[in-house]
Amino acid sequence: MFVSETLFKPEWMAGDSYPHVFAYYFKQWADYSMSFHTHDAIEIMYVISGQCGIEVEATKAAPACEMTLGKGEFIVLDANIPHRLTVDERGPCRMLNVEFDFRERQTAFPSMRQLALEDELVASLITEPSSYLFLRDQSDLYPVLKSLVLELDSRGKSVNVRTELLFAQLIVTIARIHHEAKAKGINPANLYMKQAIEYMHHNYDRDIRVKDIAAAVSLHPGYLHRLFRTQQGQSLTGYLTELRMEKAKMLLRETDIAITDICDYVGVGSRQYFHAMFKKYSNQTPIAYRYSVNTQHLDSRGRIEE
Repeated sequence: MFVSETLFKPEWMAGDSYPHVFAYYFKQWADYSMSFHTHDAIEIMYVISGQCGIEVEATKAAPACEMTLGKGEFIVLDANIPHRLTVDERGPCRMLNVEFDFRERQTAFPSMRQLALEDELVASLITEPSSYLFLRDQSDLYPVLKSLVLELDSRGKSVNVRTELLFAQLIVTIARIHHEAKAKGINPANLYMKQAIEYMHHNYDRDIRVKDIAAAVSLHPGYLHRLFRTQQGQSLTGYLTELRMEKAKMLLRETDIAITDICDYVGVGSRQYFHAMFKKYSNQTPIAYRYSVNTQHLDSRGRIEE
C-alpha cells in the first residue's frame, strides 16, 4: 500500500496523466458508523446538508484527525489513507462523493502536469505536504462538482469534452479555495481555534459546555479538546474559566454590580461555586478583591454586600 507524503502522487507531475473516475454518488446517511477503510483512489467527500464526523488515521504526512463537517465543507483525501464516516442521531447527512486517480491516455486536453505548470495554485495543491485537506466552499465548488457527477451519470463514466473541462475546473477551483485559506494565514487547526475562542467570548455569560463549543465550530468534542490543548497549552474548560474570572474581576473593579449578581454575568449559575472558583483563581474572595481595588459597593444599609 503506497501513501505519498504529498496530497497527490509525485509521479503525476513527472508525466502526462489525466483523470480517471472510479465512483461518484449522492448518499444520505443517518445514525451510521462506518468502519475504518481505505480506497485506492483520491476521494472528495462534500457535505450538502446536515453534519457528519470524519476520522482519519495518522500518516507520515499528517497527524490523525477527527472532525465534524457541516454544510458546504469537504475533505480531499489521498489514496490509501484509513478513514471512516460517522453520523449521529442529531439528523441525516447528505453527501456527494467522487473517487478518482490519474492515468496516462490519449487526449488533447492538458494533463495534471500541464495544469500545474500553467497555474501555480494547482502546483501548490498537488504538492501540499499532507494526506488530506479540510476546506470550506464559498459556493464555487458545489456547482462544478454536481455538474461533473451529472455529466458522468449521463455518459456512464466515459470521457468527453465536458467532463474534461469540468474536471479541470474542479481541480482549479479546489486549488483556489486552498490558496485563499492559506493566504488568510489560517490553517484548519488555527481556524477552528479562532472560532472556538470567539464562541466562548460571545457566550461566556451562558451555561455552555465543551459539546456546545464543538457544535458551534463543527468539530467532534474529543478532537476539539485535544486540538485546543495542543494549540493553546490549556484545556477548553480552563480557558473558559480564566475568561469568566477575568470578566468577573473587571466587573468587580469597574462597576457597582452586586457581588451576589456577578456570577450570573459570567455564566456561573451557583453563587457558592462562583465564590470558590474566584478564590481558587485569584487567591482572594470576590469581596476581598473589590476591597483591594477600592471599589467597595455598599448596600442601602451601609454594609458591604456579601
